[in-house]
Parts: sequence; structure tokens; C-alpha cells
Amino acid sequence: MPGDSAKSTLLQQLRIERPPEDHGVGGWRGWRLGLLIALACLALAALGAWWWLQAPQFEVEATVALAPSTGAGGSTAILQATGYVTARREATVSAQITGALTAVLIEEGEHVKAGQVLAQLDDSSQKASLAQAQAQLEASRALLLQYQAQLEQARRDNQRNQDLIGQKLVSQQALETTQTQVATLEAEVAAQRKQVELSEATLRGAQVQLDYTTVRAPFTGVIIAKAAQAGEIISPISAGGGFTRTGVGTIVDMDSLEIEVDVNEAYINRVQPGQSAQAVLDAYPDWTIPAHVIAIIPTADRSKATVKVRIAIEQKDPRILPDMGVKVSFLEQAASAAAGSRAPSAAPRGVLVPASSIVERDGHSVVFVIDGAHARLHAVTPGQSVGDLRLVEGVAPGTHLVRSPPPPMGDGAAITISKQ
Repeated sequence: MPGDSAKSTLLQQLRIERPPEDHGVGGWRGWRLGLLIALACLALAALGAWWWLQAPQFEVEATVALAPSTGAGGSTAILQATGYVTARREATVSAQITGALTAVLIEEGEHVKAGQVLAQLDDSSQKASLAQAQAQLEASRALLLQYQAQLEQARRDNQRNQDLIGQKLVSQQALETTQTQVATLEAEVAAQRKQVELSEATLRGAQVQLDYTTVRAPFTGVIIAKAAQAGEIISPISAGGGFTRTGVGTIVDMDSLEIEVDVNEAYINRVQPGQSAQAVLDAYPDWTIPAHVIAIIPTADRSKATVKVRIAIEQKDPRILPDMGVKVSFLEQAASAAAGSRAPSAAPRGVLVPASSIVERDGHSVVFVIDGAHARLHAVTPGQSVGDLRLVEGVAPGTHLVRSPPPPMGDGAAITISKQ
């Protein structure tokens, strides 16, 4: 019917047409899939970061793999200990009086000689005292000359009266008066001489006080610290709190450098004065320094169960600095009399490491090599034991290793190096 046709046409015009679904990558479904993939990646990244933060970090002690000794006589390392380079002669230089610094003539690293001027204090007061003492001395000497002249005159008068007394030309009283005057002037001259000596001592004291305003090097060495600047107050005692310096700088005699190591008291019987040793600085692991034992300090540290040993450095070098970390290997000389007639045997293959550095992982002997902030597992072949050290093959001399790796430690474990 015409009316139904018109209604149908009207309904067709009011109908909303949906666009055809696009099943491609740029469509709704593709966008939703990309969003899911991005969320999954973020979740994995968060999980990885959480795992990284939760991963254990080990605090370990470091050690160095040492090459066996190849010295004449078949020397063999029997013990290893760690310590630091120390200076036998080290002094913080200060003034003996309190005063304001007008000049500081040193810088860190500067070489100075004994008696060299390091700093200067304000000396105006000391110079005034010195001038006053000098004037007082001159006045005392002038007064002494006056008394001596009066004494000479009194002696001449007394001698004249003695000559005239026999001729009855002067009275006995006049003679006694001149005699008394001579004795009095002699006493005054003696007292004035003492006054002159006192004035000379006062002058010397004033000169000493003036010399105290100049700070000099007590011995030849190197400046390792500059502690004050011009304009600051310096004092031999800390009387002014944080506003008063107690030292100008620190000087070290580099010829007095030696090594102090802590040896476990269980192994101290292996160390003897005069015993040969080898030192390896942590800063230069490939450099072996000849050394020998100076003395065993006769006291033990009960908290660490160690005994301190002093080691002499036989090879002086500018690279050796105070407070450097060092590893020392104590050597045992072959004690066979016949060995002296034979050529020294070749050094054993491998390197010496503490026996505690070698651990078992999956049935294999391994060590952990320090690689920055991580420990890398490294397979080795253990050899003979030498005291508390052991020969191993598989690592190079000078390699930094973890001493006593904990059982949970694995390859790539995060580590921090403990300070001894």
C-alpha cells in the first residue's frame, strides 16, 4: 500500500548504519592487543626490577693472587697477611705559641727540607718585647759603667787617705769613710753585673719568643696535609674550639715508610725477625716489592686475634704512599745445606691464593674473581698447600679474588668490599 511504502521509506531514513568492522592491525582489536602486550612488558620490567632489588648482596673481603717466589735459594711463601703502609716519622707541625698566621708557605705534595720555613705568625708583639729587652740591657750596662767609674774614684780616694794617715794629715774617720764607700760601690758593681746578666737572659727569652713565630720543618719530608690558612689563629693547644687550629700541616719522611700487617695469632710462630717477605700493593697488583720482617710487636689484639708485625720495604719508590693497602707474603728459605751447591729449582706453576678462597660449586673447584661490583665464578685447578696458601692454576698473578666466598654466592653475585 502507498501508506506502508511511505512509512518504510521514513524508517529507512531514520536507521543508523554501523561501519563495517576492520579486523586489521589498526582496528579496535589490534589496538587492544597492542595495549595488552605493552602492559605485559611493563609487568615483566617491574618483576625484573623487583627481582634485582631483592637479589642478595654480599659483603666480602678481597685478596690478591700472588706469583710464587722465584728468588735464589728456593724461597717459598708460607703465610700471607694484609696491612697498610705506615710512616715511622710523621709529624703534624704547629707553633709553640698562640698567634695569627700571616703566611702559610706549603702545599700538599711539596718536598721540604729540615729547617725550612713552613709558616709565619704575626710577630709585632714579640718584636716589641725584644726591643724592650734590648733597651733594658743597654741601660743595665750603662749603669754598670757608672758604678765602675765611681768605684775607681772611691779606691783612689781611699788610697790617698791611707798615704796621708801616716803623716797625720787626715783623720782615721776620713779613712774609714773612704773604705766604706769602696766596699759599698764594690757591692753595687757586683749587683749591677747580675742585673746585666738578667737583662741578657731576658733578651734571649724575647728572641726565643720571636723565633717561635716562625714555623719550621722538623725534618726532611713531604707535605701530605695543609691544615691552616693565612689569617687563622693557631695554638699548640685547642683553646679556641673550632676557631683555633692546632697544626699548620702534616709532614711525612718518605724514607721511613714501612708496612704494618696483622697476622693471625695461630700462625705467628711462622714469622721471625729478619725473615724475607714480598709485598704487593693493592694499587699495583703486578708489582712485587722485596721486604723483610723488622719486628713482631709483643702484644695481641684480643678483638681480632691478631699480632701486629712491622715489615721493612727494601725498594723505595715514589709510588709507595702512606696508608696504602698491601698484601705481604712471608717467605721460608730452603734450609738444606746441600741446596747451596745445586741450582735453584724452578718456581711451581700457578699462583698462591688463600685456601679459603677456593670453594666447591657443582663438584668443581672455583674461585670468585672481583669484577667491579660483581663476583665472577672462575674454575681453577688446585695444587699443593703452602701454609695457609694454596697453589692454583687458572688465574693470573695480581687477580683480585673474594676471600672466603659464602655458600649462597653464585656467578655474577652483587658484592661490596669490606674495609679491614
